[in-house]
Amino acid sequence: MLNVEPIKAYDDNYIWLISTNEGSIVVDPGESENIIKQIDKKQIDLKGILITHHHYDHTNGIKDLLDRKKCDVYGPINNIDSINKKVNGSDKFSIIGIDFDVIFVPGHTLDHIAFYAFNNGDPLLFCGDTLFAGGCGRVFEGTYQQMFDSVKKLSELPKNTKIYCGHEYTLSNLKFALEVDPDNAILKDEYKSIENILASGMPSLPTTINKELNINPFMRCNNLDVKKNIMKKFTCKDNEFEIFTTIRKWKDSY
Repeated sequence: MLNVEPIKAYDDNYIWLISTNEGSIVVDPGESENIIKQIDKKQIDLKGILITHHHYDHTNGIKDLLDRKKCDVYGPINNIDSINKKVNGSDKFSIIGIDFDVIFVPGHTLDHIAFYAFNNGDPLLFCGDTLFAGGCGRVFEGTYQQMFDSVKKLSELPKNTKIYCGHEYTLSNLKFALEVDPDNAILKDEYKSIENILASGMPSLPTTINKELNINPFMRCNNLDVKKNIMKKFTCKDNEFEIFTTIRKWKDSY
């Protein structure tokens, strides 16, 4: 039995707590206070930590957690000394009975990775700040080509893959997506649905690859309506990468 639970951090971060009958792991602990509260309240047996990239809001809680209990920290090659299990694209490892594949997805940062796993045939993706519900991450250290390739790579995962990303950006992403793709009926319905979900105090995540293929403009750069709208508003070439880059730059200043 596998359970994935969100733990809120900062204003809009999600730390993911993954538990099986063999113990628990956390993904991207940007802070430690709320995790430690959960550990104490539920007597959680922390067996490991997964890190997608080096930004502080995904790593700041590592030290406090390790001070409380020593465990392995899986993450990309970077300057964070507490990562004692360095992994990169195509690597595989197992922890708490879960087999993880590592996917290299640079763009947001140069070291960014995602963790992909199966739970009784149901695929799960923990992708940090590369792919969001309705959006994708900003290009801080990498290139637009890297981010395009990374989003494209994730878009090719099985359509029933559940996506657990690092922030609650969904409603603002969908608001922008409606500017890009205003006639998308599925997107309009999703916006209303997410408004209701958030109003009830529930997280908007996880999303799925299938849903994102229908609503996420960064995964719809070959869609005729999206291309038409972007090329009408901006000067750009008629190819997926140019459309992607134009949308990303527009979103940066939106």
